[in-house]
Amino acid sequence: MEPNSSTPQPTSAAGLVGRLLEDREALDGAADLLRPVADAARGRGLWRRLVTGELMGHAAHPFLTDLPLGFFSSAALLDLVGGPGTEVAARRLVGAGIASAPAAALTGLAEYASLSQRPRRVAATHAVLNVASLGFFAGSWAVRPQRHRTGVALGLAGLAVSGLSAYLGGHLAIGEKVGTSTVLPDSTDTAEPTTDSTDSMDSMDSINSIDSLGVTDSPD
Repeated sequence: MEPNSSTPQPTSAAGLVGRLLEDREALDGAADLLRPVADAARGRGLWRRLVTGELMGHAAHPFLTDLPLGFFSSAALLDLVGGPGTEVAARRLVGAGIASAPAAALTGLAEYASLSQRPRRVAATHAVLNVASLGFFAGSWAVRPQRHRTGVALGLAGLAVSGLSAYLGGHLAIGEKVGTSTVLPDSTDTAEPTTDSTDSMDSMDSINSIDSLGVTDSPD
């Protein structure tokens, strides 16, 4: 028998994430260590509404990650094809990426506090990779004036780790719908219009059926 085409099948990459991370109970210890920090970052009241993105209608974390990723990617581009004279600009871009990372980390922690166990394992790995990446970039920024090639190598290593972490972030945001709950309409609000529309269509179909049978009165 062929599999039901209406049932979405996980891709090989998503299945790999499931086997290596989501199903691995050994990660629960490390994941639980982040919980108190995440609870503190999430906070309450207006602060919670701000860091979770509720005030904006969607999660704040995904678009804030564009800043460090954009800065780091731009620095790598200058390192690889910028040519002579771009060393200072590349280092400034790395510094800007480091400076913009805390806001992305804070909003990510705010989302972490509300996760269930399986996505929390992925998120914890995502956070560890981000810290490792930031360490590479910090080292890159520090050594560039004296050892430029070493700084470039560290930056490229950091970008590679960031790419892997970004994939896990995409898995959480798109695959697991993390950070989208604040913008989903309430099911009770959307159910009534759908029911009314269906009832109206059923009523019209019944009237048309009666007309086709000639049951309705004809004018004298």
